[in-house]
Amino acid sequence: MERLTLPAGGAAAVDDYLEYRRIVGEDDGGKLFTPEEYEEYKRRVLPMRLQNRLFVSWRSPTGMDCKLVGPETLCFCTHRYKQHKTDFETVPQQRPISLPCRVPGCLCRAYLYVPLNGTQPVRCRCKHFADQHSAQPGFLCSACSKCSGFHSCFTCACGQPAYAHDTVVETKQERLAQGKPVGRDVPYAAMGALTGFSSLAEGYMRLDDSGVGAPSPELLDSPGTAMDHPFLKAFQASATAPEALTDGNGIKLRNTFEYKNGKGC
Repeated sequence: MERLTLPAGGAAAVDDYLEYRRIVGEDDGGKLFTPEEYEEYKRRVLPMRLQNRLFVSWRSPTGMDCKLVGPETLCFCTHRYKQHKTDFETVPQQRPISLPCRVPGCLCRAYLYVPLNGTQPVRCRCKHFADQHSAQPGFLCSACSKCSGFHSCFTCACGQPAYAHDTVVETKQERLAQGKPVGRDVPYAAMGALTGFSSLAEGYMRLDDSGVGAPSPELLDSPGTAMDHPFLKAFQASATAPEALTDGNGIKLRNTFEYKNGKGC
């Protein structure tokens, strides 16, 4: 593996570039802004972005956000969310809000999330993959003539079929009115509905409402119980003694580690 060596101040320059890229996104057209252009861009765009941020999610009929869309999340057109129009001086009044793709030549008129089956796009009922269909409304298959439009019977982890889900674009106020997390106001481009680390997990796997804030010290310091989430118990097993876990009624539980090592038999 090649070893990279940075000159003095090189690490800070890398951090500055990453910050620049997260703020500007695709808006520079691949050509870096000059320092003056960068400052003008921030002065013009950041207040608008903080005020008019749009939250994008893939929502099941039950109201669960099965997927929270972020800057790298792919659209049906195969381009990423950050390559779509995400900043508005004034939030459109019509619903649903359309976020067209900005890649030259792309026919996508509105961001549309499509799930993956492992690492592959899901298949349509015509047996062809999603990326073999046109991004133009109607979503006709380019590999066959019998397809009347993309329709997948893929089942989401929430138990609902993919076709029953909707790509939802909403404002901060609309999301708060539903009791959904909005996280902190950030200046970064195309953040979508990402509000915390657990936003990267699928809806049914999240331990908490991502973005609601860090757990209280009382919760973090409380002793583990048998009622804890399996992920928490797996973490605690490496950080606490086996006898630290209780069943919630003060009765200590024996750790399976004892049995695997011949103890307690």
